[in-house]
Amino acid sequence: MATSAHRAGLAKSGARDINRAAIVDASFVRFLAEWNEPVRRRTDLSAALQAGSTMTGRTLLDLFEAQMISRHLDLVAREMRARNEGFYTIGSAGHEGNALVGHLTRITDPAFLHYRSGAFMVARARRHGGTDPVYDTALSLSASRDDPVSGGRHKVWGSVPLWVLPQTSTIASHLPKAVGTAIALEQAKRLGRDVPVPADSIVVCSFGDASVNHSAALGAFNAAQWTAFQSLPVPILFVCEDNGIGISVKTPRGWIEASFGDRAGLHYVLADGLDLARGYETVNSAIEFCRRRRRPVFLHMTMVRLLGHAGTDVEGDYLSEAAIEANEARDPLLLSAESVLEAGLLNAPEILERYEALRDEVRDAAVRAAARPKLVAAEEVMRPLAPYRAREVVREATRPALDGAREAAFGEAGLPENGPPRHLSLQINRALVDLLAKYPEMTVFGEDVAQKGGVYTVTAGLAKTFKGNRVFNTLLDETTILGMAQGAGYMGLLPFPEIQYLAYFHNACDQIRGEAASLQFFSNGQFRNPMVVRIASLGYQKGFGGHFHNDNSTTALRDIPGLVIACPSRGDDAAMMLRTCAALAKVDGRVIVFLEPIALYMTKDLHAPRDNEWLFDYPAPDRAVPVGEGRIYHDGAEDLLIVSYGNGVLMALRAAKALKDQTGAHARVLDLRWLKPLNAGLIAHHADETGKVLVVDEGRRTGGIAEEIFAAIDEHARPGIAKRRVTGADSYIPLAAAANLVLPGDADVLAAARELLQIV
Repeated sequence: MATSAHRAGLAKSGARDINRAAIVDASFVRFLAEWNEPVRRRTDLSAALQAGSTMTGRTLLDLFEAQMISRHLDLVAREMRARNEGFYTIGSAGHEGNALVGHLTRITDPAFLHYRSGAFMVARARRHGGTDPVYDTALSLSASRDDPVSGGRHKVWGSVPLWVLPQTSTIASHLPKAVGTAIALEQAKRLGRDVPVPADSIVVCSFGDASVNHSAALGAFNAAQWTAFQSLPVPILFVCEDNGIGISVKTPRGWIEASFGDRAGLHYVLADGLDLARGYETVNSAIEFCRRRRRPVFLHMTMVRLLGHAGTDVEGDYLSEAAIEANEARDPLLLSAESVLEAGLLNAPEILERYEALRDEVRDAAVRAAARPKLVAAEEVMRPLAPYRAREVVREATRPALDGAREAAFGEAGLPENGPPRHLSLQINRALVDLLAKYPEMTVFGEDVAQKGGVYTVTAGLAKTFKGNRVFNTLLDETTILGMAQGAGYMGLLPFPEIQYLAYFHNACDQIRGEAASLQFFSNGQFRNPMVVRIASLGYQKGFGGHFHNDNSTTALRDIPGLVIACPSRGDDAAMMLRTCAALAKVDGRVIVFLEPIALYMTKDLHAPRDNEWLFDYPAPDRAVPVGEGRIYHDGAEDLLIVSYGNGVLMALRAAKALKDQTGAHARVLDLRWLKPLNAGLIAHHADETGKVLVVDEGRRTGGIAEEIFAAIDEHARPGIAKRRVTGADSYIPLAAAANLVLPGDADVLAAARELLQIV
């Protein structure tokens, strides 16, 4: 029988030897070659290995094989990199115990995985039988367009048939959407909606010990606990793979258990992730607790990290020789081999023969994968990023609700198109009622959106009409709100989350930038998380609130690939654009941000007090505004084009009237309505017809949309177009009247227009 001292002696070679992969591999081979204990053969592989355990000999062999395959994939990844045939070397060595979770959970349990989850993927794939985890991983390592997950766009763990939703080199940003998926699974059942997985499924979410300190992770744990504390089901299995180090920063000994061992609403389980035989029952009990009780479980699995963080990481720079060798002595493959030998399942030569045969299989897969075609054109790379079936979207946006659904939703108030003209906030409210009536799977949620109706009462009455399962409050955390939206989309719902203010979105930007908007790209269009994110936005609140309630910057949103940004300035447009947004999400799985100008919520007048010229009729439900379609005022005016959006549209219209009254000049006004994708052709067309363009952009001078509009004119319009812009200053917005000093106003717009027209 081998001892820990024997295992420790296998790795003696000097910690600064860079090729630890070769050392660990050789140590395993030497361990088997030196094994000299007799093996008492076990003939019944279906029998439990020991009393009180359900692990059979066949199960142990299956798990051990998954571990060996995962190890060889790590080794071959480095070989491929050395040949410039592979492009990713963060491996799973030392974490092969996660094969237990892959084996014991179901294929239909949605999984969001840590990047060291190779053995999990192999174990789950082997249970499915219809996938080849070795060749699939090799294709991903080589960035081949044949990669069945991302199509060559990134090395990810993911699979449609295995219900593994792809992650990139994520740290903790996948935890909020994993929690959101667990919450949405139960919510969809309460709404009577069919879910794409069995009703008793659980969500699996794995991560490293260093990741628990990330704010996204802490928010996810808190959201799961907060929900479970209220006796609401949250069937999520958090799998903390604790190897004691985050790249080079050690996790304090005992930190994970001290932090998570006694949290309200979170069931803590400590399991041995190095020894399959010892960890099997503990992991199984944690999974079954989560499945039966529908409560969050924190499964703390002890692991070890081998081969460094990645292929370029030299552990000797920050770990002592003794520490490296001690880690390598705890190699889970050594422990698994011991268990197999002691159980009499195989002898050492048989294990070694299988290990080397697997090496050959993995190397062969790598060679074949490296020869497969790569992505060769930008259009090919971007194809799954932003699907848009325009005709289908318009058809869906203008499709009526089921007979009687609208009448029941609006009740005694009657259908809104039969009422008088109203302002923006009320028309948004009516549009949400319409959409909730049309889509039984639609949900509206966010801080204060239910009984209070939101800070500006835009969602007033929705919770009463559609009840708490569809319109509900969340805890105060934008990351959680957007994570819940992603999970809702996975489970077949149509989420409309609300973020209270644009400045608050920046707290959680990565949930859109790195997660939601990237999913179709990194899954080659196979997964989607449709959502329409409503955000109270922009400035001009008469000095109230300062920056955090008057954020005028859309820059962080506009450079997110694939994101659609809508920004209406009037109520009828808002209703018709919301219909298109819902259709985009429904038909093409798109992520849309709907910016609502706060200062225009209650605006009724345009040119003079009580003129009511900014009140509009509610459009019938068969009308919608296609993506990119702007609104033109004073079409045919040839002296000047003023381009704007949101609050700037009213300033532009007032400037156009003043120009005509004061000078006789005629200006047409283009309300963009859609800020992304920007309709460059529309802008260029009207610029060509006028020859002079003024952009009114309340965003900041640096990074504002005026820069993109100018580029669109330069690239698509005729030469010689005269251009000016009026923008906000490169400043945060202060309180009170000082806000007007850094935002463009009516006088600024009129002065710039006169200058452009060379009118003194």
